[in-house]
Amino acid sequence: MTDLANYVDTVACNARKAATDLTTATGEQKLRWLKRCAATLVSRADEIVAENAKDLTAGEDKGLSVAMLDRLRLTPERLQSLADAVIEIGQLPDPVGEIMDSTMRPNGLLITKVRVPLGVVFFIYESRPNVTVDAAALCVKSGNAVILRGGSEAFHSNAILYSVIKDGLKAEGLPEYAVQLVNTTDRAAVGEFLKRGDQIDVTIPRGGRSLIERVANEATMPVIKHFDGICHVYFDASADQKMATDIIINSKCHRPGVCNAAETLLLHKDVVQGFWPAVAAELQSQGVELRCCPVSAAGINGAKPVTDEDYATEYLDLILSVRVVDDVAEAVQHIRKYGSGHTESIVTEHLPTANFFQTQVDSSAVMINASTRFNDGGVFGLGAEIGISTDRFHARGPCGLREIMSYKYVVHGSGQIR
Repeated sequence: MTDLANYVDTVACNARKAATDLTTATGEQKLRWLKRCAATLVSRADEIVAENAKDLTAGEDKGLSVAMLDRLRLTPERLQSLADAVIEIGQLPDPVGEIMDSTMRPNGLLITKVRVPLGVVFFIYESRPNVTVDAAALCVKSGNAVILRGGSEAFHSNAILYSVIKDGLKAEGLPEYAVQLVNTTDRAAVGEFLKRGDQIDVTIPRGGRSLIERVANEATMPVIKHFDGICHVYFDASADQKMATDIIINSKCHRPGVCNAAETLLLHKDVVQGFWPAVAAELQSQGVELRCCPVSAAGINGAKPVTDEDYATEYLDLILSVRVVDDVAEAVQHIRKYGSGHTESIVTEHLPTANFFQTQVDSSAVMINASTRFNDGGVFGLGAEIGISTDRFHARGPCGLREIMSYKYVVHGSGQIR
């Protein structure tokens, strides 16, 4: 344990120094580094995919689900998309030093509110190796040093992606320890880092509920939490059948293993005898297992009975809970009881119903006639995200550059005293 504690101290101290050194880094330096990373992701794609294959093979041997393996998989196409996201982050305005507000007081004091980095970020994540690059790019661009602790299931993938990231830091005049990857899979290392509230400014856990709860309980620094994605789609009585079908198929089936995939479908009672059987058949043709309440199960071959536990479960798989409700108010009540505050969608042609839904549902994102899959940093124009926060403080929803920053007040005077 002494060796582990010393290792953690070294990493944390290096990160603190790097965070200080990043305060003098220019936007041009950071842009050159991001462009270098993007180009290397593409040029080394075959090598990266080969390392990723080792993790996929190990994951199959461990019995990971198809959806979880999809989260883990890197392909040349996904690497190109990742490189594009890195370039997009680079092209965003540099937020460090941005003046958020400015006021001239009657006594002549000029008070400015200036955006500043948080400092050192400890980022813990599972499964998705692309997050290694997203987190590094966002943190360095926003002037933060980051300590990355990926999951053991993506060990080889994270290692090679980290090599892409770190190789260009010194070359572009950036601190070499601005990004560090924890080199041990020992779970005790997480606990050691969580004790370093004097060196680490914020921890961001991204993974299953057990990980989030452990971090929240043990951390000695603030935590930006990314809890379950128990996302809902509600079909209102006025919903267009084709639109509703397209939205639930995309929300559930596009990538079922990600946090913004739908887990529960709520049906207004008037659509059950209408287009629900056709929608159910389309979902089943996509391989979705339906777990239905008694009303929604009627006439649906292969439907399984739903339980309260199902409604509270993030499946991350091709499984969908289904419940019939009397009206939008009952749909909202269900979401308040079982939802995780992540993403909810309503399909309706009735504007007052849409307005009621969006004002009464308190989640990080509310979609009106759109898929839950759109709650994403890239889609929102943030370039990428370090995660989707279900917190209300300090950041909420997709966390891009500005969400991993704070601010300070700078006051300019001309000799005023009080």
